[in-house]
Amino acid sequence: MHSADVLRTPLEEVHRELGAKIGPFAGWAMPIEYEGTVSEHRAVRERVGLFDLSHLGKVDVAGPGALALLQRTLTNDHSKLPVGRALYNLVLNDRGGVEEDLIAYRLAPDRFFVVPNASNTAKVVAILRGGSSDADAVEHAGWCFLGVQGPRSPEVVGGLLPEAADLPFMGCTETEYRGRRLVLTRSGYTGEVGFELFTDGTSAEDLWTDLMEAGEPFQIEPCGLGARDVLRLEMGYPLYGQDLLPERTPLEAGLSWAVSFDKGPFAGRDALERQRRDGVTTRLRGLVTEGRRHIPRSHCAVLADGARIGEVTSGTFSPTIGHGIALAYLSPAEGFEPGAEVQIDVRGRIGPARVVKPPFVDRSPRDR
Repeated sequence: MHSADVLRTPLEEVHRELGAKIGPFAGWAMPIEYEGTVSEHRAVRERVGLFDLSHLGKVDVAGPGALALLQRTLTNDHSKLPVGRALYNLVLNDRGGVEEDLIAYRLAPDRFFVVPNASNTAKVVAILRGGSSDADAVEHAGWCFLGVQGPRSPEVVGGLLPEAADLPFMGCTETEYRGRRLVLTRSGYTGEVGFELFTDGTSAEDLWTDLMEAGEPFQIEPCGLGARDVLRLEMGYPLYGQDLLPERTPLEAGLSWAVSFDKGPFAGRDALERQRRDGVTTRLRGLVTEGRRHIPRSHCAVLADGARIGEVTSGTFSPTIGHGIALAYLSPAEGFEPGAEVQIDVRGRIGPARVVKPPFVDRSPRDR
């Protein structure tokens, strides 16, 4: 039986027919894995994988006040963003803490497409709708969102949509697919070259089938959220709710590059200015462990000389490099630069770890 309060992707039956393990994620029933996380991870790193990401938000922000609204609400400077390009952003609270991270795609001078996390879509839409009388925020809750990720993704998507060939990294465009509006972007969360496609949910099954057929010569695999989490952590990409939190600021999370202090007022700016003046006491760092047996997980304590200096926010085994990797907030910030030796307590077993600067793997989404 389907629970009425669980949201469902328009492709759920397709996933079940493929043998996917369906599990809860941010209030949705989503495919966690098909053949297995390691196999799907390998497909993306070596060839190409197809993800259903329909749980994420899909929001149009349009009107004469759209630019001003995003300037006040988000941390990056969209006045410098050309049409057809995108920016990574944060939504902050008055304390400078991260309430959300998202990408905003500029489709026209006064029209943006915003993609928040599933758990925060309603919050972001409410903020946008309450922030301007000259811009509308329209959520496309019934749309599908598919991600095609991996070194062969240009051939797969380009074989179906010729517009893909001209898209630069973090580029976006609008086209049509089977008579329906489709937003096509050159973006992703895996560290590989990739594309993300947004269209009406009634076209979801056709789009999935067409992408799988286009990817067959390249051994495309359907991939679940389990593989996506390992892929993003290998790149050191933070995840909202684990690595990004309302009590942590972008300066602590190493995301100052996503904050524009020269664009004028925005939510949380005053708190960040104070933190810039006073200095950051805690920083999100990358950690690597040795071998396959000591694998860090969320909430594991990080120690130095027997004293607790922080906590793992995300941790896993990296199939690419063959040992454990993690992100953790460490304090004092200046005391644990890359190269520092620490320890991680994994269920009472304390093992060595080394502070590194992510990414943990040698990949770039910019490469063709």
